[in-house]
Amino acid sequence: MNIPHNLYIHVPFCVSKCKYCAFFSRACATPDWDKYATDIIQEIKLFGERLGNITVPTIFFGGGTPSLMPTRVFANIMDEIRKNFNVAQDTEITIEANPKTLDTKKLDEFCNLGVSRLSVGVQSLDDNKLKFLGRIHTAADAIKLLDAALHRNIRVSADFIYGLPGDSYKDVIKICDDINNIGLSHCSMYELTLEHGTPLWNMKPEMPSNEEMAEMYAAIQTHLYLPRYEVSNYARTGNECRHNQNVWDGEPYIGIGNGAAGRIKIDDVWYEQLGGNKMFTPMSTSSRAIERIITGLRTIRGVKLDEQIRDVINLEFAKSHPDMLQFVGDDRIAATDAGMMVLDNLISQLVK
Repeated sequence: MNIPHNLYIHVPFCVSKCKYCAFFSRACATPDWDKYATDIIQEIKLFGERLGNITVPTIFFGGGTPSLMPTRVFANIMDEIRKNFNVAQDTEITIEANPKTLDTKKLDEFCNLGVSRLSVGVQSLDDNKLKFLGRIHTAADAIKLLDAALHRNIRVSADFIYGLPGDSYKDVIKICDDINNIGLSHCSMYELTLEHGTPLWNMKPEMPSNEEMAEMYAAIQTHLYLPRYEVSNYARTGNECRHNQNVWDGEPYIGIGNGAAGRIKIDDVWYEQLGGNKMFTPMSTSSRAIERIITGLRTIRGVKLDEQIRDVINLEFAKSHPDMLQFVGDDRIAATDAGMMVLDNLISQLVK
């Protein structure tokens, strides 16, 4: 029997592409959902045969816009997952949603089919900024969905983007005040990044300086009621995203569907895997350890210092930079607040 694997399922369809988005997704008014479901189900069967009846601690439907999916398609996929894997009563099942594509009737249908966590792409509660980002919903749409979700027996998260052209720390404080007033127990706060080839990249807008971005990031810490548990994620204790935590902590996960990626572990061998049966390649122990450092140091709890991590980490560098890195207990290393601000540079020096 193989060890538990988390499960990520990619839904690549959107009503329209947002101006900043570089994810694998495409605007499609009428997706062929039956073909999509057939392809996803075939992949689920493949991994059921390859891994056996393993436990899946978490299932995450990401996108794209998973909330576009007809609930009958979601039900068929979940049925196949349950046929091939052990889905426990407390398995975290997350679905991402755009406020314009999910009404209360469909939300109830998803909940009745097992969804226990909703992640809403709000991005902003300012209609002008939503238009600039190319979002199809309004602030009112977002508030309506969040309010409906918070009144159901599920956990609710929302994504926000800051650091738009013209933004300052005052704009971030306003976002934090709104989140506090809504009463969210989890949110993600992402700095706007201009991705090559996107419409925003081509617009060449004048972005806030690095110093202004740092001020905005610091403002989140001081004005948001939710504590940070990862570079861009904040939650009340017990409301963290278990799926992301498991992946960041180095647990194996399966990526299903075109645009998905996974890290599979079979008989102590790690495999790099891409959805759509595009890749299944053994990884070196050191490559996987370096990945775990990159993801683990993004979190407040840091990286577990097991044998594989100790083989690729420069512990002398860590010990000589207590302002940037701290040892947590006997078996973990984590970035300090100062280290989080320069994480990419820090990791490049920490890895041998």
